[in-house]
Amino acid sequence: MPINQPSNQIKLTNVSIVRLKKGGKRFEIACYKNKVQEFRNGVENNLDDVLQISNVFMNVSKGEVAKHGDLKKAFGTTEISEIVSEILKKGEVQVGEKEREHDQSALRKEIATLVAEKCVDPATQRPYPVGMIEKAMSEAGYSLKPNKNAKSQVSDCIKSLQSDSTLPIQRARMRVRVTVPNVDSERLRNKVSEGAEKIEEEIMGQNDWEVILLIDPSQFRVINELLQKECKGKGRIETMTFAAATAS
Repeated sequence: MPINQPSNQIKLTNVSIVRLKKGGKRFEIACYKNKVQEFRNGVENNLDDVLQISNVFMNVSKGEVAKHGDLKKAFGTTEISEIVSEILKKGEVQVGEKEREHDQSALRKEIATLVAEKCVDPATQRPYPVGMIEKAMSEAGYSLKPNKNAKSQVSDCIKSLQSDSTLPIQRARMRVRVTVPNVDSERLRNKVSEGAEKIEEEIMGQNDWEVILLIDPSQFRVINELLQKECKGKGRIETMTFAAATAS
């Protein structure tokens, strides 16, 4: 029967279903994976590139197309593009159990990898293997936030490991080069240096004062804002490395 055709087509592709409950009914649309987020972010505006099938369903997997009367009652229109846009903006993305587990596993590993890059064992000042970070995340009971990317969760994860796991861990120190015009060096030397854990090298050149520091990453913005304010664009701070193995 023709009504089953959409279901047969969808099963052959990698589909994301977006569902919205409205007017006492459930409405679904079949979309290409990853396109939903692109639409919500404003990256993708062409509905034809988002939808696998340009229609609104009561149940995508069964191929049950929504009735015009139900659409009119719930949305005040039967214009498919308007209805689809609303479902895309307000609806809930349905994820299968296997896909959810895969996405969570990938997100967990990505967060652990970023934590491993930014942190060290305080005793040895060397980074931990990613697998050890993952075990510590489980021990700490760290809860992933599926709607946020890995990078935005790193700080919370580190705090959780420090407070709720038995793994000794601290942020790796950042090695930076700060360059300031000689005319400003005397005035700013103490302010720049007070944010450092260690001053590795200091050079007074013909035109600039240059200093290489080990700092906590949180100090990068502090020093940068100081330079922007005091040097009128002529001072700068550059990241050299994360000094995991050489910090003291």
